[in-house]
Parts: sequence; structure tokens; C-alpha cells
Amino acid sequence: MSITTEVRTVREGAFGPATQLVCRECGTTRELGPHYACHECFGPLEIGYEFGQVTREQIEAGPANIWRYKALLPVPDDIESSPNLEPGFTRLLKARNLGAQLGIDRLWVKDDSTNPTNSFKDRVVAIALSAARELDAKVFACPSTGNLANAVAAAGARAGIRTVVFIPSNLETPKQVNSAVFTENLVAVDGNYDDVNKLASEIAGEEDGWAFVNVNVRPFYAEGSKTLGYEIAEQLGWRLPDQIVIPVASGSQLTKVHKAFQELVTLGLVEDKPYKVFGAQAEGCNPVATAFKDGVDAIRPVKPD
Repeated sequence: MSITTEVRTVREGAFGPATQLVCRECGTTRELGPHYACHECFGPLEIGYEFGQVTREQIEAGPANIWRYKALLPVPDDIESSPNLEPGFTRLLKARNLGAQLGIDRLWVKDDSTNPTNSFKDRVVAIALSAARELDAKVFACPSTGNLANAVAAAGARAGIRTVVFIPSNLETPKQVNSAVFTENLVAVDGNYDDVNKLASEIAGEEDGWAFVNVNVRPFYAEGSKTLGYEIAEQLGWRLPDQIVIPVASGSQLTKVHKAFQELVTLGLVEDKPYKVFGAQAEGCNPVATAFKDGVDAIRPVKPD
């Protein structure tokens, strides 16, 4: 699956320390590009790296956004010069009152509502936008039910790239308005999110020049969640937390924060220590939590009424 039919030479350093795509299931590798499924086993692809020396001082001297961690991300060294929303480095708040109610002495809450479009999606979209730009994509797109649509539309407007956002036709009007402020290409699809995502996957496979953030550039997009882990460790004084609770959603944020912690340990930026990662889901839609509790691997999707 490719963004263009012509072979295009990507500039040197386009993806920073990233070196290849690696299948999470079988370990097969392939070149960096707009691919998200292994050609051997159809497993998900992730970014592989060869990191150089990275120091705390180098990071701390960087900008107050996710680009302070550019040496750990699949982005070029000159990423700050490209128009983008500059998300990240949001507040880590000590939640004394909530901690007292829960019986926890030291409790912090990461407040990502202060990102440009008020959600963590700005982080992942920023990485996807960089990949789309380096791959010479002409359209920056996504299927979404709200927050991602806003992030893609706003980031595309800032970067001056055409955006197309696909949403379920019954999406709440306020969410549609938020995205429509930034893009004139808001496409309502009859059906639920699965139907919207299927359409996006088909377009990604058939149309040249389209970069779908959570489809054909997803390996890059997902790496943006690592910045939450980097920030938390830095804001705790370059220490890992004892325990961390993360919303499950697609599962990517949970795994990427863990990946970030492991990278920091490997690079000697934090001291290695035991920690626990918990995934949380709302009781009204908790298929992963239910499967975990029942001790089964199969996830039974929850469909809206």
C-alpha cells in the first residue's frame, strides 16, 4: 500500500533515528514508508530505531512541546521549521484531593486538555503530519468520531495541506462544527465508525497521494503517544512512576507509553525500576477489561445501540 505510484526518493534524515518498519508479530522488516500491515503475516508494523547519544541536557534545552524529544521520534531534525501545532509538554498536576479520596499519597494527573485541540490526538497527528509531508502526500485524512477529526483538520490547516475528514453521519453536531472550522472537506458516511474506517482503508489502498493518519501512516502516528511517557518521566524529575493508569481506547497509547519508558531506560535517561501499567475503560464500553477479567484473549466488540 503506497501513497504514490512513482518511486520517490525520501530525503536523508526524513525520519530521524527511525531505520525500518518491524512486524510486531513475526519480526519481518521492511523499508520506512506508508505501510501498516506485514506482507508476510498481516501483523501490525512498528517503527524500528537506531538511537544515537541522547542526554537529559539536550532534551531540556529543546522547545516546550513534543519536539524536545525529536531525537527519539521518526521526524527530521529540522521539524520545528515545518508549520505544525506544536503540541505537548502539557501539565502534570499533583492531584492532592483526589489522592486523599483514593488513599494515594502521591497522585498526578496528566492534563492533555491544554493541547491545541484539547486532546492527546494532537501529539499523534503531529507525527503523522511529518510523515505525510516527507512522503509528499497531497491529502491528509482520517476516519474519526470527534477528537481525531479536530486534530487532523486543525493540523492540516496550519500546515497548508488539504484535509479530508470522514465521520459517521450521526455524529453529534458540536463535534462536526469543531472540525468544519478547519476543513471544508467533512464527509459524513451512513453507518458506524467501523463503516467509516473501512471506507478510509479502501481509499488509502486505491488513491494516490492520500495519507490517512490512522491507516497507512499509522506506524508513525502511533509513535506520538510515546511523548506522554517521555514527559511524565521528565516532569517527575527523570523518574519512572510506580504505577500508571492509561485509557485503553485502541490500545496503542498504553503500549507506546510503556515503549517510551523502556527507551528511556535503555538510553540511560532514567533509572530502571519495576512499574505497573494499568489500562482503564468505562463500564459502559469495556470489552478489553472484560476479556482480561475473564482470562480470555478474544475481545468481544461492544456495538452502540
